[in-house]
Amino acid sequence: MVHAAQHLFEERGYTATTIVDVARAAGVSPESIYKSFGSKAALLKEVFDVVIAGDDEPVAVPDRAEATAIREEPDLRRKLLMYAEQAAVRAQRSAAIQIVIRNGAASDPDLRRLWDQLAEQRLTGMGMLAGHLATTGELRADPDAARDVLWTCISVEIYDLLVLQRGWSLPTYTDWLGRTLVTHLLGG
Repeated sequence: MVHAAQHLFEERGYTATTIVDVARAAGVSPESIYKSFGSKAALLKEVFDVVIAGDDEPVAVPDRAEATAIREEPDLRRKLLMYAEQAAVRAQRSAAIQIVIRNGAASDPDLRRLWDQLAEQRLTGMGMLAGHLATTGELRADPDAARDVLWTCISVEIYDLLVLQRGWSLPTYTDWLGRTLVTHLLGG
């Protein structure tokens, strides 16, 4: 159901995708979707959770092996470059769905709440990362400023502008993101 919904949301957008369409594409009844997710907005949130993580395993992004490797990396510059690589991959997987949510938020109160929730979760996560980075004593910025830089740089808006609209390749975007974080947060 989630993969069928992802395809339809990405292809048609939120408003034009109905639960009946998703049910038909998934080979289930609309009632099955409502029983599993409760609403179309909740289904879209589940799609987001799967694309941001890369799978449907019940393991939060901060608890995954990639995040652990970043936390355990002793070199702060390398840590930021590793983070940029992972953030770029997550952006590539999730940008289309994030854009569906962002665009739908203007006219749908459920999506507005979802968009706000995702922005708050990203801010919280970047606050945790900035706090972790600050423990090294090497950050040029204070933790709040570092949080805000991280939050901004990994936003779907930046990915949309550079990759989707300007046609940057994923390696070019990844390199830019890594260099931007290192330069701003470490001073070079």
